[in-house]
Amino acid sequence: MGPLIPATNTWGLLAVLLAAGAFGLWAEKTPWGARLSGAVVAIGTTFILSNLGVIPASSPVYDMVWAYLVPLAIPLLLFKADLRRILREAGPTLLAFLAGAVGTVVGTVVAYHLIPLGEEGWKVAGIFCATYVGGSMNYVAVAEALGLRSADLVAAGMAADNLVMTLYFLLLFALPGIVWLRRRYHNRVEEAEGDAGSYWEGRSVSLLDLAISLAVAAVSCALGYGLASWMGWKGGGILVLTALVVVAATLAPGRLGSLGGAEEMGTLLMQVFFAAIGASANIGVVLRVGPILVLFAATILLVHLVIILAAGRLMGLDLIEVVIASNANMGGPTTAAAMAVARRWETLVIPAILCGTLGYATATFIGVAVAHWLR
Repeated sequence: MGPLIPATNTWGLLAVLLAAGAFGLWAEKTPWGARLSGAVVAIGTTFILSNLGVIPASSPVYDMVWAYLVPLAIPLLLFKADLRRILREAGPTLLAFLAGAVGTVVGTVVAYHLIPLGEEGWKVAGIFCATYVGGSMNYVAVAEALGLRSADLVAAGMAADNLVMTLYFLLLFALPGIVWLRRRYHNRVEEAEGDAGSYWEGRSVSLLDLAISLAVAAVSCALGYGLASWMGWKGGGILVLTALVVVAATLAPGRLGSLGGAEEMGTLLMQVFFAAIGASANIGVVLRVGPILVLFAATILLVHLVIILAAGRLMGLDLIEVVIASNANMGGPTTAAAMAVARRWETLVIPAILCGTLGYATATFIGVAVAHWLR
């Protein structure tokens, strides 16, 4: 028996994702929702619906969110990104990101020797290593590079990855709220979430501003992905469009930064993205096709988290920088930037994108190298 709303019901699933995103935003106005954040509420809502059989764990609608809505949201959220102001803030996050990559490699080696995965275990290890240094794009790339043709194994790995990634994502959201842990790190990053009340105040937004914001965002995506394709740079579209918007915002901070409605639209699109993440984490699918892969993935992320937390403390970083870097390792630039936006860590949006895109660019090579080394 399939889900109540089938994967082919585009409008039905769009309605669920938008409703879950809106529910998350509404929840932030309540005491309990403010503690969780709208992103976590959206993820939890669709996670429950997916595991109750109301919506499917995979659908072309979710793919559309990843492929189109998230790239459109990124420029909308970067119109106020003056590079001269934020360049100095990418360095610490990058250091944490590199420590996280090392933690992923170490975690992969540990998991490989603790959890037997059969003859093709070295390939699976390389795939998980790549996806937790870069992102889901690297998962597919390494599977192709290593010649892993087993559809069941690839699907099982993806299902396990979706579940573990969602749970880990929720953990990352919770870590900065643990007071005793936060006190053990330097308080270096200025947070805007303390002023969350002003975020919900009414704002004057003109129809022309909305039109220009969407048009500039769409043109940025078209140019970014077009240039990346022309250069033969697979996965480089996000970095190119980010660079284009950041350059424009730096050269003309007053013009782009004054456009109304861009931040609101970008935040809404990111809420839909969070809802899509929760929907993809179906426990039933994982239990049917490969529960041992959940343990394998969880072991990698546990070692990764221990190493990146320890490295961040030794380097005198803020816990927030460590969390964003870990997110960039685990999910790539989109999830890291989305987290920075959701928690109002505005100064870390671009470092999140830059670190995540660096992961995209290098993770495939790292995953293949680790796989052959373990072989």
